[in-house]
Amino acid sequence: MTSARNIIVLENTKVLATQAAVEFQTRSHAAIKDHGHFAVALCGGNTPKAMLELLSGTDFAEDINWSAVHVFWGDERCVPPDNANSNYGMAAAALLSKVSLPAENIHRMHGELEPHEGAVDYNEQLRAFFAGPTAFDINFLGLGNDGHTASLFPNTAALAVVDELCSENLVEEPVASPWRLTLTYPALNASRAVFFLVEGGSKANIVAEVIDGPRDVQRLPSQGIIPAGTLTWLLDKAAASKLRK
Repeated sequence: MTSARNIIVLENTKVLATQAAVEFQTRSHAAIKDHGHFAVALCGGNTPKAMLELLSGTDFAEDINWSAVHVFWGDERCVPPDNANSNYGMAAAALLSKVSLPAENIHRMHGELEPHEGAVDYNEQLRAFFAGPTAFDINFLGLGNDGHTASLFPNTAALAVVDELCSENLVEEPVASPWRLTLTYPALNASRAVFFLVEGGSKANIVAEVIDGPRDVQRLPSQGIIPAGTLTWLLDKAAASKLRK
């Protein structure tokens, strides 16, 4: 499987967040016109939060048909939804509570459940919504300093899961909980479009290693993202500073 890859370098993090919001807006129009809904998977992090805050503003919110938007997540910490480290909680505060998105269109990972139970539940949610491949219209992803994305961490069990769309995963970065729920490669790579959102000079080395370096998915799980659709890297200048020219 191959995927067209596009690298877009933006002036700063504010412009990056704005570009991500524009992608959300314009692709929602196209998806709703094409197949009646817009399915988007969100991630945690500062840039995604800034994107969601922009989308909640008048310029964007009034131009989006929220009744046809369905929101999913790429991963979640195994914590309750009101925990400060919940990806759902961040999205709810930044966007979901501010727009006219029907409650039934919010498909959250239930991090408060026992990890395996939470994974089973999300598999059921995904299969109930998607008729066929789990084809998100957009999947927004971040990139960790260790090369992880979603909660697919280096040398963890979820990297090998090919028969489920969501898996529990025990990770070595126990922020709030060592257990995570994560979409697996089959779910992520069925996406119509994947956007990595990466900012800051602290990410420059890992960005260059993932994009320009040799392929080693066990060590750099983000290299395993090869979607059926398009793959786009939205980077600020600092994050892109060590890419090969």
